[in-house]
Amino acid sequence: MIYNYDDIYRMSIEEPENFWATAAQKVHWYKKWDEILDKSNKPFYKWFKGGVVNTCYNALDVHVESGRGDQTALIYDSPVTGTIKKYTYKQLLGEVSLFAGALTELGLKKGDTAIIYMPMIPQAVISMLACSRIGAVHSVVFGGFAPSELATRIDDARPKLIISASYGIEVNKTIEYKPLLDKAIELSKSKPDNVIIYQRPQIKAEMIPGRDVDWLDAVNGVSPAGCSHMQATDPLYILYTSGTTGIPKGVVRDNGGHIVALKWSMQNVFGVQPGEVFWAASDIGWVVGHSYIVYGPLFHGCTTVLYEGKPVKTPDPGAFWRVISDHDVAVMFTAPTAFRAIKRDDPEGSFIKKYDLKNFRTLFLAGERCDPDTLLWAEKSLGVKIIDNWWLTETGWPVGANCLGLGDMPIKPGSCSKPVPGYDIHIIGDDGNRMKTCNIGNITIKLPLPPGCMTTLWNNNEHFIKTYLDKYPGYFETGDAGYIDEDGYLWIMSRTDDIINVAGHRLSTGEMEEILSSHKDVAECAVIGIADELKGELPLGLIVLKSGVDRINADITDELIQLIRERIGPVASFKIAAVVNRLPKTRSGKVLRGTMKKIADGIEYRIPATIDDPQILQHITEVLQNLAEIRKHSRRD
Repeated sequence: MIYNYDDIYRMSIEEPENFWATAAQKVHWYKKWDEILDKSNKPFYKWFKGGVVNTCYNALDVHVESGRGDQTALIYDSPVTGTIKKYTYKQLLGEVSLFAGALTELGLKKGDTAIIYMPMIPQAVISMLACSRIGAVHSVVFGGFAPSELATRIDDARPKLIISASYGIEVNKTIEYKPLLDKAIELSKSKPDNVIIYQRPQIKAEMIPGRDVDWLDAVNGVSPAGCSHMQATDPLYILYTSGTTGIPKGVVRDNGGHIVALKWSMQNVFGVQPGEVFWAASDIGWVVGHSYIVYGPLFHGCTTVLYEGKPVKTPDPGAFWRVISDHDVAVMFTAPTAFRAIKRDDPEGSFIKKYDLKNFRTLFLAGERCDPDTLLWAEKSLGVKIIDNWWLTETGWPVGANCLGLGDMPIKPGSCSKPVPGYDIHIIGDDGNRMKTCNIGNITIKLPLPPGCMTTLWNNNEHFIKTYLDKYPGYFETGDAGYIDEDGYLWIMSRTDDIINVAGHRLSTGEMEEILSSHKDVAECAVIGIADELKGELPLGLIVLKSGVDRINADITDELIQLIRERIGPVASFKIAAVVNRLPKTRSGKVLRGTMKKIADGIEYRIPATIDDPQILQHITEVLQNLAEIRKHSRRD
C-alpha cells in the first residue's frame, strides 16, 4: 500500500508502537525486543526494551555481508591539505575492527567512556565506529575547544581513554591539539588511563611516556575486534550541547532507537537511496556530524563525504560546488550560515557555473532559521529543491521538514514545512495553554519523544527533568518559539529567549531578520533585544553587507528601519541598526545573539568556547558602544 505524508504522520501519532516496530524491521537485531515502548518509569521512556543490537554492525558489517563491501562508504575530501581518500565498506570495516582491537588491548571495554577530540579526518570516524563496535560510550568534543571547556567535559564523562590528533587546520592555520589536551587533563580532576594520538604530517605531538600511545603503535599487531551485543537501551554516545555553562549538559543517545530513527529518516525525510552519495557539510563535533556524516548514511548504505574545509576561502566560494561535482553528490545538508557566506562573497552565483552539478538534486538547510531570502537565492542559483528543516541536538534528527520520501509537499519559504512523523508538536503559551493557529508560542513535543531522541542527560536525570520537562508537564520544551499555520506548516521564529517584549508587545526577532535579509544589499543580519528604560526592550539590528557593496552606514540603516516600519509597523520600534564587518558565530555557524545582547546591555559575559573568531567580539563591542553613545545623546521618536 502506498501512503502519503498525512497517512504516515497520523499513523505515527495514533499508533506509535506499531509504526516504529515496522520501521525497526529493517534493522539487524541479534534479538528482537520484548517491548516496543517501555512506559514503566515515566518520563524516562525506553524504546525496544529487551532488544539486542550493535550500532557498528548496522553501519558496516551488514553491508559487507550482503555483498556490497566494494561500494565506497566514506570519501575524505580535504582542500586544506590537498587530500582525497576513499574507503570502501570492506576497507572501513577493516580499519574500524583493527582500531577497536587496539582500544580493547588498552583496556577499554563495554560501558566505559572515551572522549574523541579530533579534526575532520577519517580517524575521527573510525574512532566513533570502533567505540560503538565494542560497546564503549563515546563523547566527541569539537577539535580545538579551549582547555577549560574540554576539562569540564572530561570531568563529567570521566573517560577511561581519550583519542586525539597532533593538530587540526582552520583554513590556512594549524591548531596544535596536544598542548590544549594536556592542559585540559591537567585542569581536570578525572584523569584518563591513556591518550591515543594520531600523528598527522607536518607537526608531531610530544608524547608523555606511560600515558600517551601513538595510533600506529596502538594498532600494530593487534587482533581485530568483533561486535559487542548491546541492549537497545544502552547508551551509544554523549554529546555536550554548545554554549553550556555551569552544569555540563551531556545529551545521551541510545543504540536501538538511534539506529531505527536515523535509518528511517534517510529514505523518508531526505529521499536518499542506498548507494547514493550524501554529504553533510558539518563537523563531527556537532549533532549533524554524528547523525548525518557518520551514522545515518552508513546505516542506509550510502556513500558519505567527510569534508575538511569551509564554504569559502578553501579556496573560494566555489568550494561546495567542486565537492558536489567531483563526488557526484545527490543530496547535501548544511547550515544556512554557510550559504549566507557564499552569497556574501559570490552574490551572482558565478562560481556555480564552473561545475557540473547534473546529479545534484536536493539541498537541506538546518542549524538555525533559514531566512526566505537565502533559501530563494540558493534555489535560483542552483536550480534544485531547497528544504529548510528544524531539529535540535536533543532530538538528534529532524523534527520539522518536507519529507521527500513521503510525497513532496509545497515549499513555504521561512517555514520548515510540517512536523516529521513521530513528533507530536504543540504550541503552548507562557500560561500553559494551547495557542491558536498562527499565534506565536513555545514549541513543545508531546511525550514520549520518538526513537533516536535523547533519553536523559549523562549522570543527571534531575537536570534533564528540570531543563526540558518541568515547565510544561507531559511535554518536551524545545526552547524555540514559533507557530503552526492554517495548513499545518511549522514556523520557527526564534529561540524562546529571542522573543522580545517591546512596550508589552511580544515580537519575533526572527521575523525582523527575515525582513532585513530581503534587502538587496544585505548578506546576513542579526536582531537582538536590548534593554530600554522606557519600553523594556528595543530591537537592534546588526547588518553584514554583500561583497562589493559600498554604502554609507546612515543611508542603508535608514532604509532598513523604514523597511521594518512598512512590514511590521511602528509597534516594532525598530530604530537602531549598524553595519558590521562580520557577525560573531559558533564554529557550527550559529550567531551568538545572547553574547551580543550582554555586550549591548553592559552585562558581564564569558567568551563562548565555541566561537569561531574571538577577535570579532572586539569589533562588535566597539560598534555597540558607539550606538549606546548615539542613543544617549540623540533619541529617535
